[in-house]
Amino acid sequence: MVNTFFVFCACIDQASIGVVEKWGRFLSLAGPGLHFFNPFAGECLAGVLSTRVSSLDVRVETKTKDNVFVQLVCSIQYRVVKENADDAFYELQNPQEQIQAYVFDVVRAHVPRMTLDELFEQKGDVAKAVLEELEKVMGGYGYNIEQILMVDIIPDASVRRAMNEINAAQRLQLASVYKGEAEKVLMVKKAEAEAEAKYLSGVGIAKQRQAITEGLRDNILNFSNTVSGTSAKEVMDLIMVTQYFDTIKELGNSSKNTTVFIPHGPGHVRDVTDQIRNGVMEASSYLVGN
Repeated sequence: MVNTFFVFCACIDQASIGVVEKWGRFLSLAGPGLHFFNPFAGECLAGVLSTRVSSLDVRVETKTKDNVFVQLVCSIQYRVVKENADDAFYELQNPQEQIQAYVFDVVRAHVPRMTLDELFEQKGDVAKAVLEELEKVMGGYGYNIEQILMVDIIPDASVRRAMNEINAAQRLQLASVYKGEAEKVLMVKKAEAEAEAKYLSGVGIAKQRQAITEGLRDNILNFSNTVSGTSAKEVMDLIMVTQYFDTIKELGNSSKNTTVFIPHGPGHVRDVTDQIRNGVMEASSYLVGN
């Protein structure tokens, strides 16, 4: 910015630098502040350059090594070097176009040697290559490249959809594996629980039969000691007949029981006795074996 009061002086703003000419030739650089010129001696202010950091966004479209078209958005931050402001003023007519051309050249030379995945992983290397090239070239024109940022990498829309589908398929596959493992563990635990339940049920039945056997044995011994001349078999038959009639009595007294008519009578008590005796013997054999 230049504020001209009259033909003999000009005020240059802060963060700016003026280029002074004399009879059309470069004379000197003018810093911020008020400057006086002698127009009769051919002095004049030819122009003013800003020394602030400027930003230029460049969008480059190129192809990767695996034939994927991508767009790279580069942000170039640059500024005019105060000491070389005359070179920046006289050497380049349009510095933005010059910077953009070099960015195109460097990016299109490096990216085709990378796959798409490598480009995402090594985008910093591409930015570094662009920075080195621009510093070497633009330094001779009075410009300093402050920083280069690889802002974005945009693949083709169809490629992005394919990448998302691949990612989704991989995640579904992993989820299926985890689901299968969970179902397997559940089935194994269920089988183990059923086996443990059956084992405990068998142990309970065996202990129940053992308790019945011990109870019957105590009853037989007590009865034999009390009533002389009776055998163990006779006592067992008497106990079974007593239990038989108690069961019939309970079925008759309760109205909620479901009655099932089966062949029965005192003569069947002997068969029941034989069955209980066999069960007691089997329980005893099971306990001895375990």
